[in-house]
Amino acid sequence: MSPSTDSTTRSLLTRRRSALLAGVFGIAVLGFAAGQAILPPVSSPALAQITTDRPANQYSFGDVVERVRPAVVSVRTKIDGPRTSSIEEEDGPGQNVPPNMERFFRRFFGDQPNSPNSPMPRNRRVTGQGSGFFISADGFVVTNNHVIDKATTVEVIMDDGKVYTAKVIGRDQRTDLALLKIDGRTDFPWVKLATAQPRVGDWVLAVGNPFGLGGTVTAGIVSARGRDIGAGPYDDFLQIDAAVNRGNSGGPTFNLAGEVIGVNTAIVSPTGGNIGIAFAIPADTVSRVVASLKESGIVTRGFMGVNIQPVTAEIAESLGLKEPQGALVADVQADSPAAKAGIKSGDVVMAVNGTRIKDARELSRRISLIPPGTTVKLAVMREGKERNVDVLLTKLPEDRTADRTTEPRGRDRDRDRDRVVEPRLGFSMAPAKSVAGSGDIGVVITDVKPDGPAAERGLKSGDVILEVAGKAVSTPAEIRDAFSAARTEGKGVVLMRVKTEQGTRFVTVPVGRG
Repeated sequence: MSPSTDSTTRSLLTRRRSALLAGVFGIAVLGFAAGQAILPPVSSPALAQITTDRPANQYSFGDVVERVRPAVVSVRTKIDGPRTSSIEEEDGPGQNVPPNMERFFRRFFGDQPNSPNSPMPRNRRVTGQGSGFFISADGFVVTNNHVIDKATTVEVIMDDGKVYTAKVIGRDQRTDLALLKIDGRTDFPWVKLATAQPRVGDWVLAVGNPFGLGGTVTAGIVSARGRDIGAGPYDDFLQIDAAVNRGNSGGPTFNLAGEVIGVNTAIVSPTGGNIGIAFAIPADTVSRVVASLKESGIVTRGFMGVNIQPVTAEIAESLGLKEPQGALVADVQADSPAAKAGIKSGDVVMAVNGTRIKDARELSRRISLIPPGTTVKLAVMREGKERNVDVLLTKLPEDRTADRTTEPRGRDRDRDRDRVVEPRLGFSMAPAKSVAGSGDIGVVITDVKPDGPAAERGLKSGDVILEVAGKAVSTPAEIRDAFSAARTEGKGVVLMRVKTEQGTRFVTVPVGRG
């Protein structure tokens, strides 16, 4: 073979070898790609699932749930006849909740199919479902009043499926709590009520019977404390964001120590389902109410006999208070404990037994929790000076209502000459004794300008002005003089004590320009 031929042969072999290697490389690449699609994955440290060195139950609520869930029960009720109200269809047969609570429920749920505003059969057996929990081994169970109200039969279904018939020991409509009792056993699983207040942001667990699904657990946090939802004079709800639905009413909310911090009672929901806003009765309220129900079947509350209202910023300014705090006494009932102690309208209650109060609602709660027959020491602000007043509480009447003006308030056309129009205040007025049905004391408002300052403050025709700037008035001239003096002194508002159809209250009215 010649040198040239040998060189040509070597070159050809080199090219073939290169082509073969390229082909093998290409097959290897395709094979890798195909392997990704059709071959089983190969474990490697880089592709392994990410894990931590913490145990699987490190962040679990399971230990708490295992301990508390056996003490939580479903409450099933039956009633013969029509429902009186049905705000939460699965929360009780009668749903005879307090009027303000019913309006609250209706605001968020609307009229339900079985509500008083909807047609329904008049004679039928109605069943309802709610939740509850044992608070003692001998069978005492806490639930909501609206769950068992009007029920002819109350059954308790435990977490293990056992069913017991319960009797109603007592119920309290004002706080919507009820106490049941199951006889025959002394070894029921039970949980205790928390003694410490939860903090906003604390973890909570709600356990109950939503939509008939007993033993359901949901988690969330305490969203707020001291919520007033307009359900009654003792509103002091915990707000939580754990999922609470129909059927959860009466069920407990736990802290992570397994203690009950509240009893689930209401939810905010445009659709009837959970949106993360639920309200629970605090454990301290539950504890006091349950103790009273267990002892006597009823709840007795302290009573002073005053109508009170919040101290707004304008009221505080007009009274010379540094900040809007305390409860303003709008009216004192005759022969009441407050009247006998010398409490007067216009007083501002600042503290009870040495503890300062924030507002009127807190005063109502504080007094309601003190047993009748107890003497309380009130710190009262009067005419710019604080003084102490001792009040001996009596029992709150069952059907206590505010004083109302029942006589008609027609106009006496024969005495129009006594009427005075005050355009800066936005109303016309006349001596009360000159207008039939308005009484003999004060100055009656005969007409209110719709877009005036008086209308903005809620004043209406027929309201009677009793005092202006702390002084009793009987003529329009005295009212005008009081406002003129306030303008001279540079005050922005004047405080008036007014008798309305709803009772006596204080109202601030801008003085206007001179």
